[in-house]
Amino acid sequence: MNSSDVSLYAVGDVAAFFKDPESMFAHTGAILNEADITFGQNERHYTDRYTQARDLVPGVPMTEVCPRAHANALKRGGFDVMSFASNHCMDMGAGALLDTIDALRSNGFAVIGAGENIEQARKPVIFERKGVRIAYLAYCSVLRPGWEAGESRPGCAPMRASTFYQQTDYQPGTPPAILSYAHPEDLEAMQADVRKVRSQTDVVVASFHWGIHFIPGAIAMYQKEVAHAAIDAGVDLILGHHPHVLKGVEVYRGKAIFYSMGNFAFDLPNSVRATRLKSLGRSHAFHTMQVDPEYAEWYAWAPDSRKSMIVKCGVSGKRIDRISFLPVLINTRAQPVVVSGATEFQEALRDIKELSSGQGLATEFLAEDREIVVVI
Repeated sequence: MNSSDVSLYAVGDVAAFFKDPESMFAHTGAILNEADITFGQNERHYTDRYTQARDLVPGVPMTEVCPRAHANALKRGGFDVMSFASNHCMDMGAGALLDTIDALRSNGFAVIGAGENIEQARKPVIFERKGVRIAYLAYCSVLRPGWEAGESRPGCAPMRASTFYQQTDYQPGTPPAILSYAHPEDLEAMQADVRKVRSQTDVVVASFHWGIHFIPGAIAMYQKEVAHAAIDAGVDLILGHHPHVLKGVEVYRGKAIFYSMGNFAFDLPNSVRATRLKSLGRSHAFHTMQVDPEYAEWYAWAPDSRKSMIVKCGVSGKRIDRISFLPVLINTRAQPVVVSGATEFQEALRDIKELSSGQGLATEFLAEDREIVVVI
């Protein structure tokens, strides 16, 4: 890219570490700080007024909460904008949500996708870099009933969907087809947001917290419906997260859709996991999944959750003209590290091709140096 280009970087789920928060971007901070605008998905509460077990909303099995001071460590990631349109945003009620937004903003991050009311939750943030105006919007599809923001109620910007099960074989008891469709009112509201900000800017980026978690590859029907509708309305790039594993990449009308960028900087020590199991008094799918023992001290996640990426977009002539990503592996201290070995790079290239083609996405990828380029 030449000197007039604008660079947009993005990563998936980010949470200030419980253990040694200042270390989280030891291997990627310099890269993330290169960008003109860096995006991340916030996945943890930052507040000093709440405790994890006592203050959970009834029916919530778990959440992530850190001291407010830990949010300061996120600055090492060079973030300019963070989404809090999360399935966890209201885990401890409105107070924790508003505390978290305030903590992030106090550290210099624009926050999108959540707020004290629906107007704030749907409000875009607009940056101007080198004469180019870039807007970011954020929505959540995996929210509990009542967690969407209202006219006078805190919450997140909703992009809900409904699920239906259809018998496809005449024999009783056979597996059904799983169908999911976006709520028309949310789809229309999202498109209205996009059209409004499209007229004010050169590039529009939409973030969606959505999808099927922990299952590699699988993309729900509604996700393609929502993504295509967003692009039809004027979105130039879609950034997806929530599943805690990577998903495929689609190119629709020349625009890239990252269905899930996976985890990024996100620790969960076994000690924290054990405490949660005890406080819950029952098992939960998240806590009973397979964990790689080598990583359990810092990173009590499934092995596939170690694979991640840094998305890189180049803007030239006031349009996105190049999209690529750096393959990332999360190390034994929960730190994201850009892969440097040829074997690991080829594995990442093979993975993204399989994750995409397995969902019927005819996306082409090229290897250039240590980056994987999405052909648009």
